[in-house]
Amino acid sequence: MTPQRIAICRQLCETDQHPSANQIFNNLKKEYPFLSLMTVYNTLKTLVKIGAIRFIGSASDGNVHYDGDIDPHINLACISCKKIIDVPDSAASLNKLNYVVPQGYKIIGTSVLIYGLCPDCQKG
Repeated sequence: MTPQRIAICRQLCETDQHPSANQIFNNLKKEYPFLSLMTVYNTLKTLVKIGAIRFIGSASDGNVHYDGDIDPHINLACISCKKIIDVPDSAASLNKLNYVVPQGYKIIGTSVLIYGLCPDCQKG
C-alpha cells in the first residue's frame, strides 16, 4: 500500500459524499503531486473488487461515483443538482432478496440507486 492509495481509501471512508475518480484525484493532487488519475482508477477498481467500497454508477452527471459505506442502504440521486444521499436500509432487505434470486446464488451485497428530484430542486 502506497501513501497515495491509503489517501484514496481515506477519502472514501471519511466522507458521506459519493465522489467520482476525478473528484478524488482533484482533492488529493495538492497533497500528492505525483498522484496520477490512473492510480486513482486502479485503486478504486481494486477496492470495489475486494468489497471495501461500492461502485454506484452515474448520478446522471456523466461521472461514475463510488461509496465508502458498504452497509446496506439506498442511494438517492437528484437528476437536477446531482447530489447523492444515503437512505439507511436494514439487513432485512438483503434477506428478502433470497426469495427472488435463483437457488444456489450467494448474495454478498446490494447496490440500489434511485433517481429523482430532491426537495430543493422541486422548489426551483
